[in-house]
Amino acid sequence: MSKKNWRTSIIAAIVIALISVLSYTTGTGGSFHYVENPLRDALSGVMQQHEPDTQIKIIKIDSKSLEAIGQYPWDRTVYANLIEKLQSGKVAAVGVDVLFPEPSKEAKNDQALADIMKKYKNVVLPVNVLFPPQQKSADQLEYERIEYPTAAINAPKSQIAHINVFPDTDDKVRRLIVGIPEKEGGMIEAFSVKLANLALPAEEQVRWDEADKQWKRGSTVIPTNSRNQVLTQFYTKPRQDADLKTGYSNYSFSDVLSGKVPALEFENDIVLIGPFSTGLQDEYMTPMSKVIKMFGVEVHANMLQSILDGQFWVELHEGYGIALLLALVLLTFYLFNRFKGRSAIFVYVGALILYMAAFELFNEAFHIFLPIFYPLMAITLMYVWSIIHHYLAERQERNRVTGIFGRFVPKTVVDKMLTSGDEVKLGGERMDITLIFVDIRGFTTLSEKLEPEQVIAFLNEYLDVCTKAVFKFNGTLDKFIGDGVMAIFGAPIRYDNHTELAVRSALEMKKQSAILEQKLMEKLGFTVRFGIGINCGPAVVGNIGSEDLRLDYTAIGDTVNLSARLESNAKPGQILISENVYNRVGHLFEIESMGEIKVKGKELPVPIYQVHAEKGLSEAAASAEK
Repeated sequence: MSKKNWRTSIIAAIVIALISVLSYTTGTGGSFHYVENPLRDALSGVMQQHEPDTQIKIIKIDSKSLEAIGQYPWDRTVYANLIEKLQSGKVAAVGVDVLFPEPSKEAKNDQALADIMKKYKNVVLPVNVLFPPQQKSADQLEYERIEYPTAAINAPKSQIAHINVFPDTDDKVRRLIVGIPEKEGGMIEAFSVKLANLALPAEEQVRWDEADKQWKRGSTVIPTNSRNQVLTQFYTKPRQDADLKTGYSNYSFSDVLSGKVPALEFENDIVLIGPFSTGLQDEYMTPMSKVIKMFGVEVHANMLQSILDGQFWVELHEGYGIALLLALVLLTFYLFNRFKGRSAIFVYVGALILYMAAFELFNEAFHIFLPIFYPLMAITLMYVWSIIHHYLAERQERNRVTGIFGRFVPKTVVDKMLTSGDEVKLGGERMDITLIFVDIRGFTTLSEKLEPEQVIAFLNEYLDVCTKAVFKFNGTLDKFIGDGVMAIFGAPIRYDNHTELAVRSALEMKKQSAILEQKLMEKLGFTVRFGIGINCGPAVVGNIGSEDLRLDYTAIGDTVNLSARLESNAKPGQILISENVYNRVGHLFEIESMGEIKVKGKELPVPIYQVHAEKGLSEAAASAEK
């Protein structure tokens, strides 16, 4: 690879690295969080590996209960009666996901629930934290105020917990707010944390370590962020039943209250009571479904199981994420510069598969979420760049080879060699072609009167005229022969009218050389002119020479020889053609018969003709003279 190409590749790699890093570090979750998060959700594969805990059960405030008990919100004695029934069945803990911020109209209703809270220390009531519409900082959660249960219920701090969840930027809930600091000091634990602590042994409970400023479950640090949030596991899909093993056991509130479901059904279980109806507006989007929302009480149940299982995840630190992206760019830069074409496709696919395998490994073994979209984006961008770069490099090299090689052999031959993809081989094929031989009459005299440098300059001008005329009419410049030129029409690219094109090319040479002839006459007092011979017919055209050292693309045969003989007999400024040429194009040009001549290699004389001009142009010139 050339230095220029290396510089271009390095610049491209730097640009791709910057794009990847800036996208990854811009905002919470990066610029493409709406792609990153769903990819991570899909690849984490939580549903295929975990089942809901049978110790966790949900009592639903559903449409059936609303119809049976009456208009919502219900009298607080209804909750008190339900809790009393559950306690008779020796329930482990009860969490009520229903807010009671205002006192009841009748004090006896609050008193009934207050008595329950005093009697049973394993009952938890909710606290609601009111957040502003938009957070000022991504590093902390700010709130406006906290709604505690009404003082009439007299719930102690040890029996209250917040029920808030804070969705990610794609409006999906993935994180548990383990605790929210109160402005006057202390922490309000999460609803799921409080319920888990009622079931866990003292040495394994979740607590805030004030000395270390960390949340811990027993001696294990919970990997919370600056907002006291931790990524938790989801074990169920929204609104699923335990029978399918995709949901927690759940029961209608009215069935439990009426005794249809016996209290012993909940022995040693953690029971969550909460809305299970769309009309009650307690629903959230989660990673478990793109369209169906999960009720809040289900979200708390999943977070509760994560705490009981000690299943917490952490995202790779941003600094390590940047290092990972840069390493991937460097690695793929090396690989895609080494492997090209089909090999690059295998490298690309392999890199994607290996990275996704690494994602799964870190997810399962270390509970670390590697970034997924941004590394894949970096790999893809490097692959796309490699395709573009290699294409441009090949085009540049092709143009360079064509430019250099085309100075020694016809450009059409170069193009045919490059596009065919075949090896250049010795041999040829029989084709019908037309040949032009051109020679400068008076060149010897010119060489005697000028310095060698001047001779070369004039020769180049004349040969340039010939070359341009040949190319203008789709001919192939076969070779320069001293001060002469050999050109082929009809090979390697076939044209049905190749004989006509050859004659037109000869007339073009004659026309354009007039300027040079005048220039030479003014400078030296004499001039030189072309002598041109044209013949057509069958000839063998192909590569002749040494297969290993040098090849020459040319034509051989009697047709070629006669063309050369015609040129040697042409006088200055004369275009001689054979009878074969005359028979093909006689109707197109003003042609004069010149009789017959004896040529070397022919037993009989051959008729020859002189081309003067195109027929239409000759008639127009005659009319102008009149």
